Amino acid sequence: MDIIYMGTPDFAVPALEKLIGSDHDVKLVITRPDAERDRGKKVQATPVKEKAVSHGIPVMQPVKLRTDEETLAKIRELQPDLIVVAAYGQILPKEVLDAPKLGCVNIHGSLLPKHRGAAPIQQAIMDGDAETGVTIMYMEEGLDTGDMLAKRATPIGKKTAGDLHDELAVIGADLLIETIKRIEDGTVRPEKQDDALASYAPMISKKDGKLDFSEDPEVIERKIRAMSPWPGAFADLDGKQIKIWDAEALTEENSRPGGTVTGVSDEGLRIAAGGKTLLAKVIQIPGKKRMAVADYLRGHKVEEGAVLR
Repeated sequence: MDIIYMGTPDFAVPALEKLIGSDHDVKLVITRPDAERDRGKKVQATPVKEKAVSHGIPVMQPVKLRTDEETLAKIRELQPDLIVVAAYGQILPKEVLDAPKLGCVNIHGSLLPKHRGAAPIQQAIMDGDAETGVTIMYMEEGLDTGDMLAKRATPIGKKTAGDLHDELAVIGADLLIETIKRIEDGTVRPEKQDDALASYAPMISKKDGKLDFSEDPEVIERKIRAMSPWPGAFADLDGKQIKIWDAEALTEENSRPGGTVTGVSDEGLRIAAGGKTLLAKVIQIPGKKRMAVADYLRGHKVEEGAVLR
């Protein structure tokens, strides 16, 4: 099967690798333009571009797909059997959706119709879902509204967004290959989404990492995992931003105002939250690496009664 692959970040790399290693022919990869990455502000290729180039696959990087006539013409010229999309980062115009003989399929990191949108992994954690997963679906002009072709679930437990990101990328890659085979042999059975069960997962920004200690510790603990590795869950302590990377929601009651440090030990910082207690175990201050509270306390002092805001 002749395939055009559209994707950009690390999440989209395992599926591309699977396609390259299969008996399908990836004719073209379309990805976002090169951009500044990490603290060095060095312009780098997208992870998907790096993978494609390493295998000699042609790459196109339109700034805006719907108005890029060169890319649109190339898609028309190739007449692909299928377009596969994974976290590409742009809305596909109708011309592209209609181009492949067998349609466009998308790898989405949730169990649709739950958590449509840009941040399904983080939202599933924050909502306290017991499980999440991957859905392979046909694409249409709506946002993640197309017919579902396959799903595969995994428990969330105490996983971070980073843990789930890596796990779902691999699950999605395997499920994609299985689904394409069923599309080829005509055994795939599209299932319409129930819009009444749909929810939306908006894009995460840096400000979303701000912690609110009026909330229940379980809510805060989930947010900490959802914001790992980016942007990190944070609060201000003595005028400095402190990030919390690992915490435990305790059942012990705590009548102090939210954010008040009510216990300091090698076990962690006990913090009042929503009438209960959050135990912060791993923290980070600006310019330093993450560290266990026990290690932090060897060089720093945190007073009981200090307030995280």
